[in-house]
Amino acid sequence: MSNAILEVRELTTKYITRFREDIYAVDHVSLRVEEGKSLGIAGESGCGKSTLALSLMGYYFPPLYYTSGEIIIDGRNISGMNSDDVRKSILGNEIAYIPQAAMNALNPTQKVIRFIEDVIEAHDPSVTKKEVYNLAKGFFEAVGLPADVLQKYPVELSGGMKQRTVIAISVILSPQILIADEPSSALDVTSQKMVIKMLRNLMDKGYIKAMIFITHELPLLYNVTDDIMVMYAGQIVEKASAREAVFDPLHPYSKGLMGSIIVPEEGLRDVKLTAIPGVPPNLKKPPSGCRFAERCKYVRPECKGTSVPLRDVGNGRAYRCIIPETELREMYAREARKNV
Repeated sequence: MSNAILEVRELTTKYITRFREDIYAVDHVSLRVEEGKSLGIAGESGCGKSTLALSLMGYYFPPLYYTSGEIIIDGRNISGMNSDDVRKSILGNEIAYIPQAAMNALNPTQKVIRFIEDVIEAHDPSVTKKEVYNLAKGFFEAVGLPADVLQKYPVELSGGMKQRTVIAISVILSPQILIADEPSSALDVTSQKMVIKMLRNLMDKGYIKAMIFITHELPLLYNVTDDIMVMYAGQIVEKASAREAVFDPLHPYSKGLMGSIIVPEEGLRDVKLTAIPGVPPNLKKPPSGCRFAERCKYVRPECKGTSVPLRDVGNGRAYRCIIPETELREMYAREARKNV
């Protein structure tokens, strides 16, 4: 078995509102990403994906606070580390983060090379501008970006080129793991393919050892990641291989996500689209039982009682539901026959 680059155990983080209310956006989440592997995280907006990404870096700013759990990067536990130590020794070197709409973070009045100088000098003040340029030139060419991009202003680049440039800047220090939060959103299909190709190239060439790819488009992860976790209301509701999560989801929420998206993959393109009714629960006062119960068409009285643990079904697969796997599959099969 490969070594774990990132291992998270029962991580819980929360937001504290100005009215001193606790909102647990990441609730006892555990995950493992091994060297050479990529993990996808999917779910609706507001399910906790981006908060999980921020939490994994161990770098907290109010109103987000660490509550409990462990975050272990390449054998090093960063839980509870001083924020200055995290910024100096972890961010960029061990873990890199590409936030949503990252392309808009570039200052239009500065050339790309200046951003790279800032990143490298923050970790090594002794480096010269010539050394930075030579490093950046070689790195950009290696990941498929022309070196002349370094001397351009962000406004001279297309959206897809800006996004690829931001990715390159983020990983130029060769971190152990890259967290990419919706890196292909707001891009046309051609640019999306180029971004995905670049991310794969970074792993193939060893610039990063593992990756977490976050999106609300579950089918997209099938072409990018090895495994997928589905989040709902701050919790993990399903863990599976990419193929299982897309073609054979177990949890009713995962099933609903797949049923609400047009999928071009063979075997799914003719599936009738369905919507998930209702809205996610208010995390100021989450339900005591299954958090998806109010929206689930398979809900039972006992679903609204005590909390529901993840049900392990073997081979690294698990789902959070009281209904046994065989019963779920029977219900899905009957429903599919009705829709034929």
